[in-house]
Amino acid sequence: MVEGTELTLTTDVPAGHKAALRDIAVGEPVVKYGYPIGAATCNIPAGSHVHVHNLHTLLSGELAYEHHPSVEPVQPVQSVTFPGYPRRDGRVGIRNELWILPTVGGVNDVARALERRAQSLVGEGVEGVYAFPHPYGCSQMGGDQENTRQILADLARHPNVGGVLVLGLGCENSGVDEIRAHMGEYDQERVRFLVCQKVEDEIEAGMELLSALADGMRSERRVPCPASKLTVGLKCGGSDGFSGITANPVIGGFSDLLIAQGGSTILTEVPEMFGAETILMDRCETEELFQKTVSLINDFKRYFEEHHQTIYENPSPGNKAGGISTLEDKALGCTQKSGFSPVKDVLAYGQRVEKAGLNLLSAPGNDLVAATALAAAGAQIVLFSTGRGTPFASPVPTVKIASNEDLANRKRNWIDFNAGQLLSGKELPELSQALMDYVLAVAGGQEVCSERNGYHDMAIFKSGVTL
Repeated sequence: MVEGTELTLTTDVPAGHKAALRDIAVGEPVVKYGYPIGAATCNIPAGSHVHVHNLHTLLSGELAYEHHPSVEPVQPVQSVTFPGYPRRDGRVGIRNELWILPTVGGVNDVARALERRAQSLVGEGVEGVYAFPHPYGCSQMGGDQENTRQILADLARHPNVGGVLVLGLGCENSGVDEIRAHMGEYDQERVRFLVCQKVEDEIEAGMELLSALADGMRSERRVPCPASKLTVGLKCGGSDGFSGITANPVIGGFSDLLIAQGGSTILTEVPEMFGAETILMDRCETEELFQKTVSLINDFKRYFEEHHQTIYENPSPGNKAGGISTLEDKALGCTQKSGFSPVKDVLAYGQRVEKAGLNLLSAPGNDLVAATALAAAGAQIVLFSTGRGTPFASPVPTVKIASNEDLANRKRNWIDFNAGQLLSGKELPELSQALMDYVLAVAGGQEVCSERNGYHDMAIFKSGVTL
């Protein structure tokens, strides 16, 4: 359609939904963002509503890919600073919290009881005390058991914590000794281990250990730290038709700004890359990275097929209500969170970021599982775009970015940043810089909505047998 020409709608089209700009024949690809998002299931006249009733996915199983590198070099800029907590391993925390990590679901209630009791320790350098219950750590096999051990070990070494109590039962497969072994080198002044079966009163013993950790945190203060020390996770929630033209491009602009300052971002949700994966593949600097990205995509497709599920069982009902019709439609919007920077590394689930720049991480699309994986990979903050809204939180500050102004205004207790302003006169570079400024403020201690609401949570990826 030529700019300036008029289009007359033949039906009502809800906000965020699609309309045909020209006649589309049955079987013809439907193009959005410059790429096909599916094919027409019937003849679609110009001006008609285009959605699940007349559009279907073109996705299939595993594919063979060719590498056509198109890499835009990043122009480095001087890194700005924020007040953070330097750690001995060279990383920087944006919070100084005390965490309680149960190794098995059997001690979840003990962890919660300790969290309640330990609120008395908050203050003078201790910014919060939080427990992270989960149902795993025993009755698991193979990869699931390894996932539990690795995620807990990663979180126990997270830079946002000034102290960690790893709380075990004593008879589980993923006990404290396993978690300690998976941690590798760690700051022994910041981590304590407790096996409940080995003490008479686990609450009393736990409080003694937490009090000792808190005492070691009392004197810690924020100092200026470069933004190059920031690692930020990028995540989509329930999307709408505006997500791919407001929130996700704004996040992509932020990602490029942070990477130019030497920082790192992590893009995950592999199933929501299906249909847009070649964009990421072409931004791989080397053949090795390209092949790792191919494996990232096809391994996840194989995971769906091995469980006898279609790989395109997405978008969700909320996505569809918001105007997302196919997985390609969602994916082409989702991947815009990565901006235009080159892919620097591809990470397995549970692997931590080692290279500055844009990283791709293997994890599913589930909000809490993916956000926890981002935190375990080293993200101190997660940016979470949403067109539908959600109150959820992860182990780290989770910034909710609305794709539309109605959501931002209606759910002020959930939404931290309004990217819908892009539809009312703001420019993309302006909003991306505003998001950068906001992230720096959060890194410096400003609470996000979920923190003010008292929300913290985690989830570990499970794909196999429960004994």
